Amino acid sequence: MPSAITAAVASSTSPAPASAAPEVRTLRVDVLREFSHERDAYTQGLLWWKDQLFESTGRVGDSTLRRLDPQTGEVRQRIDIAPQYFGEGLALVDERLIMLTWRAERAFTYDRDSFEALETFRYQGEGWGLCLDGNRLVMSDGTDRLTFRDPVTFEPIGEQRVQLRGEPLYKLNELECVDGAVYANVWEDDFLVRIDPDTGFVTDYIDAAGLLKGDDLMGSEVLNGIAYDPDAETFYITGKWWPKMFEVRFVE
Repeated sequence: MPSAITAAVASSTSPAPASAAPEVRTLRVDVLREFSHERDAYTQGLLWWKDQLFESTGRVGDSTLRRLDPQTGEVRQRIDIAPQYFGEGLALVDERLIMLTWRAERAFTYDRDSFEALETFRYQGEGWGLCLDGNRLVMSDGTDRLTFRDPVTFEPIGEQRVQLRGEPLYKLNELECVDGAVYANVWEDDFLVRIDPDTGFVTDYIDAAGLLKGDDLMGSEVLNGIAYDPDAETFYITGKWWPKMFEVRFVE
């Protein structure tokens, strides 16, 4: 990447003082519609591209990469990941899908259209969430840290620590980059956050509790998966082994 980009990212690596933290808005989820989501999908990554949803799923022996119909939730294309790997977050860079693994320290790349396997990147530590923020990738590792990476080489080019109301926010999971902000799931919690990646401050706290009800709760695990449709200005959210996906807006 150009040195100017690296310098800009590096300048944001020091945690901003808590005294500078903005007031955090509390938002809720306004459900526009719901549709079917495959029960066997242990959702780790979710993204939108041209009226299609791409999903990465996890667990050793069960990890997959999928293309979904966003109107019905039907799986239109699927490949299985090698059984020794636990699939994690997913990002799209041009024609390449980049899929993290949990503890194997590998990121696999696939052709967006054919799902043909391409190159493999190596990195240190755990992989959780991934999204593309303009000219940099943003990656989470289950801590309060966001790591910025070169989208071509996958090399780290900076990092930022995330704070919610002056305290570190740990367990950052699936990520979605939207208009310069980073939306994140927080593992084992029923809320999402909107993060300013240049300061690390959480600006919005989004209450997503109560989406699943009754029998839909049986066998379901945690909220995870955020995708954004820029044309409709709506989000898609789901969870691990959830039978439903929701098209939503975040409102006050």
